[in-house]
Amino acid sequence: MRAHYLQHVPFEGLGSIEPWLVTHDYAITHTPLFESYDLPTQENIDFLIILGGPMSVNDEATYPWLIPEKAFIRAFLTSRKPILGICLGAQLIANVSGAKVYPNPEKEMGWFPIYPAAGTDLSCYPFPENLTAFHWHGETFDLPENANLLASSDACQNQAFQIGKNVIGLQFHLETTPAAARELATHCRNELTPGRYVQTQEQILSASPLDHETINTEMARLLQYLTQGTKRSHISTSKQTNHEPTIEGSE
Repeated sequence: MRAHYLQHVPFEGLGSIEPWLVTHDYAITHTPLFESYDLPTQENIDFLIILGGPMSVNDEATYPWLIPEKAFIRAFLTSRKPILGICLGAQLIANVSGAKVYPNPEKEMGWFPIYPAAGTDLSCYPFPENLTAFHWHGETFDLPENANLLASSDACQNQAFQIGKNVIGLQFHLETTPAAARELATHCRNELTPGRYVQTQEQILSASPLDHETINTEMARLLQYLTQGTKRSHISTSKQTNHEPTIEGSE
């Protein structure tokens, strides 16, 4: 099994997702779009992860690699393989699905609770009643057509969505580790302008190990939900070839 992630800036990585992928026997590859437009062959990817970044999906003139990246994501959406978009990644999924991405009335940066959406399809991913997540965004998105809203916050209505069984977009960050929070707070400190939902750098970095453990555990639960069908399909396909399932090691 191979997981591939699209990375937009060097200081936003997989965080807690990486050890989960290693533990579950995924080979990990990535495209650092800030360095290279060299996108992989989609047929060889079992799970696509689209990370965050400080740019907007509307900044194609400034970041021309957004154009081939959007085409890549749009094509991958037809594969029915699992896709996870985080922050900018969720906005990219929404954008290529025909939804608008635009500034949110409030910037949301720091540790704030999210709440599961009422009336969500019971087959969709269930968020807990009250989860304090890590946020770092100034934009939001309309829900893509046929998407189910999964979660909201006081500052932002559309915090998470799901399309079918295999696509989830998160406006917030569940993968953030203490080291990842420090990297983001260091490189994007200028974005921490006063606001109702903008914490100071000191507040952000004072989160306890339990705060990080809680969101990382929720991320692990979401990853298990999102990939369980793919693993069954991969094993079934391997057995059809009269060979034992071959699981690649991490790169």
